Formats: sequence, structure tokens, C-alpha cells
Amino acid sequence: MTITQPDLSVFEAVESEVRSYCRGWPTVFDRAQGSYMYDEDGHTYLDFFSGAGSLNYGHNNPVLKRALLDYLERDGVTHGLDMSTTAKRAFLETFRDVVLRPRGLKHKVMFPGPTGANSVEAALKLARKVKGRESIVSFTNAFHGMSLGALAVTGNAFKRAGAGIPLVHGTPMPFDDYLDGQTPDFIWFERLLEDSGSGLNTPAAAIVETVQGEGGVNVARPEWLRGLADLCRRHDMLLIVDDIQMGCGRTGPFFSFEEAGIVPDIITVSKSISGYGLPMSLTLFRPELDIWEPGEHNGTFRGHNPAFVTAAAALDTYWTDDQMEKQTLSRGEQTEAALRALVAEHSHAGASYRGRGMVWGLTFERRERAEAICRRAFELGLLLETSGPESEVVKLLPALTITPEELDEGLRILTRAVRETD
Repeated sequence: MTITQPDLSVFEAVESEVRSYCRGWPTVFDRAQGSYMYDEDGHTYLDFFSGAGSLNYGHNNPVLKRALLDYLERDGVTHGLDMSTTAKRAFLETFRDVVLRPRGLKHKVMFPGPTGANSVEAALKLARKVKGRESIVSFTNAFHGMSLGALAVTGNAFKRAGAGIPLVHGTPMPFDDYLDGQTPDFIWFERLLEDSGSGLNTPAAAIVETVQGEGGVNVARPEWLRGLADLCRRHDMLLIVDDIQMGCGRTGPFFSFEEAGIVPDIITVSKSISGYGLPMSLTLFRPELDIWEPGEHNGTFRGHNPAFVTAAAALDTYWTDDQMEKQTLSRGEQTEAALRALVAEHSHAGASYRGRGMVWGLTFERRERAEAICRRAFELGLLLETSGPESEVVKLLPALTITPEELDEGLRILTRAVRETD
């Protein structure tokens, strides 16, 4: 595909140097539909990025778009803070009936603000309020957001350095297989908790991702997650599962922790919960933890009614039966088969892959190669991002609604990009 030089002058002159994704994809996008994006010059790109996991149902999903347009055309409430609205009622009833009750979850729903970081901040505040303790345990290579509380439980040194102040009250522990299986799970964590001379104050909670997306597509085993849940229970700590990127069906089930058979005390949800890419987040917690005073945690945009509309439509459309889960697992098997063949072809380069459902990572012995593959993929019409502390992982995050033919097309482009950067 021939790429003409786009006019990026206003972005370079006016927008902050903090911009990032646009540097890897130097074009000006204009339209998007399903699994494709189109730039202003008419070039087509197959999207294996999905708004960093915010577009599980694709761009401008027609069912969700129709629900949103109908709501706006009848002058439905757009901004309502935490006032009761018909849109919020419809979402809460749908979320309760379609997601919570079928899974035996009695968790309360909190709208903390529109972003994942808002959800994490609320979860950390609530855990500390409930337990009366300051420390939160997180895990190596974790990513939980860019606000100060979320950064304190994030592992990436580059992102942490942006805070400009000490990040306190967070204690990192090894994620699953961080020590290459050389020590039993949680031996260090448990020893610190049991030893009064360890210097570790008893934490209020542990926060964990079942699959570390930004951290490099690191997949926790179900038995490791069960061990963590048991450890938290025995040591009077709350378990927070950050399901912001891996929830809403990304790994197959609606919640990524379902496979492990655990029930977190607190769950953070954002990204694809609105279904349409609209800002929205939830913090879910067991009813007995709901000790907030009215207004103790709030925000101007915590009640984003257009997002309630598309979220309810997404749940009604995709989660009233098990077809979406089955489709995601099937697409995951298709992806894994292609990656297995690709890794076998490039075994000489130390290629490996890992993932679950519809999130996958591809790595090579030469770590900088991931960025070169993503650059070449863009030139060939495929949007991919890197992840991991050194951007060493090629990360695949297609829409859950992608067709087998579109998925195969993207995997062929990826294979070509890998070959052409060998």
C-alpha cells in the first residue's frame, strides 16, 4: 500500500509532545466501520488495536449506533451527574439481569467517573476505607492507570517517573511466573505477611490483572489466581481484579476471572463496557463493602447517559446467551493456530507467543523487532501496537466481532510483516 504524506502540521504545532499512538500510525483517520479504519486519503486499515480494548464490538457497531441515535433524536438526557435517569435505570436493570445475576454476583455498582483510572482510584480508596490500612499490593509489570493512585500500583518505570513525586503506599510482588517457576507461588509474599520483622504493613488489598495487557500480555494461570484469592482471604485483605482491558468478553467469558472460579471483592470495569467507545467505567464491590458516605467520591461525568444507552444495547445484543463467549474462544483458537505456525517458522529468532481468548502477544529474542513489525504492518494496512516494559511485545487486540475472514487477513499481514523484518 502506498502511503502519501498526510498533513500533520497542526498536530505537531499545537498538540502536546505527550501524544503517542499517532506517532506509530502517521496518518489522519477519517472514518471507521467494524474492524476497519479509513484515513482521509482513502487508505484502508484493518484494526487489531480496537481502541486499546475499548471497541470489543467494532467501530460504529450498527445496533449500538441505532440505539444511540434514537436516544439523542428524542432529546434523551445527555449529562446527568448521578441523577436518576431512564437511561441509567435501563442499564442497571440490564447489567443486573444479564451480567450479575447469572454469575451469582451480588456486587453493588458504582459510577466513579468515565475512565479506567477513575475506577481504580475508587477501588483503592474504598479498600483503604474499609480496612483502615494504607498499603496496597500490586504485581510486577502491572498497569492500572496514569493518575497518582493508579500509578503507585503500576510497575512501568517510565510511566511512574511521569508522576514527578514519590508514589507511596504500594508494594510490588512477583506476578505469575515472574521468577520463571524457580520458587513456589507466593512464598515471598506470604513470608512477609507472616513475619512481624519483614517491614511490610498488612495491606488493605491486592490488585491484579488476570492478563497483563500493557505489561506484555502476561497470562496468570487459574491456579495462581485461586492461590492469590486464598491468600487474601487468609490474611484479611481484599482482592481487587482490574478487568478494565480484559473484561467485557476479551478473554471469552464476560469477566476474565470466571475461568479461575474466583469472586473478587472489588472489580474495576471500563473500556468496552459502553460498547461504543464512549467514556464509561464501573467499580463493583460486595454489598458489605458499600460504606461510602453520599458524595464521598464523585465526579462531574460519572453519569454519562449516552454510554448507558449503548452499554445496555451491547449487553442485550451480545450477552443474553453464550454465543459471544463461544465465538471469542473460536476466534482465539484461529489466532493461536496462526501464531503457532508463525513462531515455528521463526524459531531461529527466538519467537514465542502467549495469550487467551482474543488477546495475544508475539515476542522475539531481539526485543526491538516488535516495533519494526508494527511499523511494517501499518505500511501494509494493519494497526498493531506494542506492549511490555520495553515495547518488546507485538500485541494483537482485534474486535470480538471480527469475521474469520477478516481475522485471517490480519494474521496474513502480520506474517508478512514478520518475514519482511527478519
